[in-house]
Amino acid sequence: MSIIHKYLTSEISRYLGIVLTAVVGIYLAVDFFEKIDDFIEAGLPFSKAFIFFIFKVPYIIAQTLPICILLSVLIVLGLMTRNHEIVALKSSGVSIYYLFKPILVSGFLLGILLFFVSEVIVPVTMAKANRIWLKEVRNDPTVVSREKNIWIKGNRSITHIKYYNSSNKTIFGITRSTFDKNFRLIRKIDARKGVFKEGEWILHELIEQNFSKEEGRNNVIFHKNRAEILDFLPEDLKRVMKISEEMSFKDLLEFTRKVESEGYDAAMYRVDLYAKIAFPFVCIIMCLVGTGIAVRGKTKDGLPVSIAYGIGIAFLYWIFYSFCLSLGYGGMLHPIIAAWTSNLVFFCLGMLTLLNAE
Repeated sequence: MSIIHKYLTSEISRYLGIVLTAVVGIYLAVDFFEKIDDFIEAGLPFSKAFIFFIFKVPYIIAQTLPICILLSVLIVLGLMTRNHEIVALKSSGVSIYYLFKPILVSGFLLGILLFFVSEVIVPVTMAKANRIWLKEVRNDPTVVSREKNIWIKGNRSITHIKYYNSSNKTIFGITRSTFDKNFRLIRKIDARKGVFKEGEWILHELIEQNFSKEEGRNNVIFHKNRAEILDFLPEDLKRVMKISEEMSFKDLLEFTRKVESEGYDAAMYRVDLYAKIAFPFVCIIMCLVGTGIAVRGKTKDGLPVSIAYGIGIAFLYWIFYSFCLSLGYGGMLHPIIAAWTSNLVFFCLGMLTLLNAE
């Protein structure tokens, strides 16, 4: 490795540590002031809140690492541009592509690190953090299970849901049992699916059974469509469902296949599955974009302007990435296309920026 490459690698690593520490600290501070009141109301000690936020650190790092490497590249190359080091290197016959090599390697290694953190560490820590938040802070006694099958305990009722699709607010395989004050079964309903519309649940292909103790028999009624008052809202189901961040790639793949094998729509999980592979590549893209923006500066005020451009591009990437995923969740884009479109678009943008800078 040449002296120039060693210098760039060490400087980018140093500023990456500084920027990452600052970004994670700001994220934790905002999250702390937003949630600390809930911990106090729940009567939990500060140590429990501290553990909760520590468990969230790997997830925060995984989400903010791409923008941190972008800012690090912009700062290092921006300082070199301000000090006329880039001009001196170009005058010596050093091309931008030569300077980009160690940055590309750094982005590739950080992409591998990001995939490792997201695959191995984040599922474990996020599961523990969500368990603390739901069970101890929110003290939600209604949820018995957070797997694909959901059990919800209501007021003298128990509801079982086989699958919930949050993209269209639809539940499948509903069984609801209602009991009297002596916990005797008085009513049971089974429905193929339910859709939340205009503030109420509409159940389809519903079978209603009413049990009469005096007559010793039960009445069975079939309803094609019927509105039912249930003890939960879509927001409650979305909160208790096991989310993709709590699963590794292997677990998410098995979960998706299991959902699809039972005949349910698993588009949102399929999108998250491909996104687990696509998202780490954003580290390389941010390195590409950052290099192209930073080396084109020619004035002393180029550094703050370059950083502003970089933050703007990172913001646009995140909006476009989320938009594509939303289209995939809704079935408007194929899961692979939804996960990779933003990477392809911004890779082309980064290449164009780098070519113009050279």
